Amino acid sequence: MSLPTFISRLTVSAIAVAAILAGCGGGEPDRSVGGLKLLGEQRIPLTTVFKGTVVGGLSGIDYDPASGNWILVSDDRSDQSPARFYTARLNYGLDGFGGAELRDAMYLRQADGSQYPSRAQYAQRGGEVADPESIRFDPRDGSIWWSSEGDRSLGLQPFVRHAAADGGTLESLPTPFMFSVSAAQTQGSRMNLSYEAMSFAADGKSLWVAMEGPVYADGAPATATSGAVSRITRHDLTGTMKAQYAYRIDAVPGATPSSGAAENGVSEILAIDSHRLLVLERAVVQPAPGQTIQFHARIYEIDTDGATDVSRLASLADAGYTPVKKRLVLDLTTLGIRIDCIEGMAWGPRLANGHHSIVLVSDDNFDAFGAGQVTQLLAFEVLPK
Repeated sequence: MSLPTFISRLTVSAIAVAAILAGCGGGEPDRSVGGLKLLGEQRIPLTTVFKGTVVGGLSGIDYDPASGNWILVSDDRSDQSPARFYTARLNYGLDGFGGAELRDAMYLRQADGSQYPSRAQYAQRGGEVADPESIRFDPRDGSIWWSSEGDRSLGLQPFVRHAAADGGTLESLPTPFMFSVSAAQTQGSRMNLSYEAMSFAADGKSLWVAMEGPVYADGAPATATSGAVSRITRHDLTGTMKAQYAYRIDAVPGATPSSGAAENGVSEILAIDSHRLLVLERAVVQPAPGQTIQFHARIYEIDTDGATDVSRLASLADAGYTPVKKRLVLDLTTLGIRIDCIEGMAWGPRLANGHHSIVLVSDDNFDAFGAGQVTQLLAFEVLPK
């Protein structure tokens, strides 16, 4: 990128960020979330091939107001195609969701410039196996940040990584000890319950990162009869922990003790202002052994004001603390449409009436569950309080 182009891009980004952050005093955005109204749905069929990659596993999404582009990251561990993200254009408004167009496929790359290996390739050539789950544009310059759940079976740590717009690694944030995996299954992140969710703070100067489920020290994952606890951490952009809060995950909705597979966890977060965030809980349920998997999703608003900073608590299992307050914004099963495995959530552009918008995306899991999954995009109007 030439210097004039870079300066032009930086100027446009600065204007866009200023517009987003304007409104409330103290530099906070003028957002409030009373409810969500469905505008429409778009789908990408299973095993769609685009620019030599298999489209699927879309677990994170974000919007860049400077360019009007969206990005969507796949959680494919380079098994179907190398670790990657897509750029897209989404056409929606108060009159509905008119279309979704993929524009490009970009490969995430390791620090040495190579693509991330699959687990089979890792055994031969090393490196890291990426399990991308969330992706965000950096509001300062249009670069990207993404999170990986790591791989406990391979001894690979979860991480948050800063990358250039073309997917090349710029830097990696240190993984706090409480989330580090250990050969002994008694410490750190559980497999596939780690760095699932991430959001820039409302001021654009720090990152919120949420665990999908509890670390070993904090108790068991959610079941049909009991919830669980996740940690939501605010880091500065060097990785220093600024604060951390406990979030109570619901018991698995739609599950009973006689159900088959049943899990629930935090799949995405989205900052509203300095102390409020949206949290997306996504559940996978097999009503009975042998039956087809079903999906549930709920969006909550949480408030960290009055909650305990738990960053110094090694275990939440028996500790005394105050979790964040949560308020149900939307249970997606009430929309009257089939809900897929919703995992990504992002602010979109303002609508013609001045209201904000939000888009959700589902992870089709390459239909590993045999549930006839697709990639589902849902656009919503945000109804203010």
